[in-house]
Amino acid sequence: MSFLPGLLLFLATIAGMEGFAYAAHRWVMHGPGWFLHASHHRPRRGKWEWNDLYAAIFAVPSIILLMGGVQLGWWPGCTWIGAGIAAYGAIYFGFHDLIVHRRLPIRYLPRSRYMKRIVQAHRLHHVVETKKGTVSFGFLVAPKPEALKAELARRQHAGMRAPAR
Repeated sequence: MSFLPGLLLFLATIAGMEGFAYAAHRWVMHGPGWFLHASHHRPRRGKWEWNDLYAAIFAVPSIILLMGGVQLGWWPGCTWIGAGIAAYGAIYFGFHDLIVHRRLPIRYLPRSRYMKRIVQAHRLHHVVETKKGTVSFGFLVAPKPEALKAELARRQHAGMRAPAR
């Protein structure tokens, strides 16, 4: 496969991963996978939480596609798709774990409207501690914070974390 079609497939995979991440977060992590994801909606004790297993689970298709495309002679597009999945995972880690949850000591202050919006949307997602009642399941695309606050109010703040004292 030549470079330009490969690059387009790579970029399309990154974009498509947003839809996959939204669906997995909303209907798996806040559904039958809540037994792992619940740890992410509570204060973390230590460096790890059960939710971190999702990173390993979601890396498997990327690893298989990269290995198949590079080593096993599969369709060359598999390499580009596997790399796109891995790139989305790296973007997710940088944004979610480093910027929003500050799991490593970095000093980043969002300045652009876009970054402020997605950080605030993710924080509004985390004001709810329960499996149901959360808002904003996406990662790279997020509704306006005003819309999310209105939705939380409409739900009468069900499952919201008590204010810190």
